[in-house]
Amino acid sequence: MGENIILEKSYKFALRTVRLYKYLTEVRKEFVMSKRLLTDGTDLGAHIKAAQEAESRAGFIHEMSAALQKSSKTEYWLQLLRDGEFLDEKEFDSMNADNLELFSLLTSIVKTSRSRQ
Repeated sequence: MGENIILEKSYKFALRTVRLYKYLTEVRKEFVMSKRLLTDGTDLGAHIKAAQEAESRAGFIHEMSAALQKSSKTEYWLQLLRDGEFLDEKEFDSMNADNLELFSLLTSIVKTSRSRQ
C-alpha cells in the first residue's frame, strides 16, 4: 500500500495546529480566533480522511472540496492572528506555508477529480 501524501501532510498540519492552539491560549491568552483556527485546521484533515472512505467519486469530491474550504478559512484565521499581533511573522510564515501547500494539493485534486467525473 502506497503512502498517501495529502493525508500524511494534513495530519501533521493538524498536530501543529493543536500545538499552536495550546500556545495561543496558554501563553498569548487568545481564545476566540485560536479556537476557530483549531476547528478549521483540524477539520481540514478530517475531511481528507473522510474522502478516503467515500462511497463514490461525488462523495470524494465533496469531502475534498470541504477540506479546500477549511484550508481557506485556516489561512484567514492565521492572517488575523498575525495582524492582531498574536503571531509573529516567523510563526505565521511557517504555519501558512504548510497550509498553502495543502491548499495547492487540494485544488489540484478537486480540479482533476471534477474533470474525470
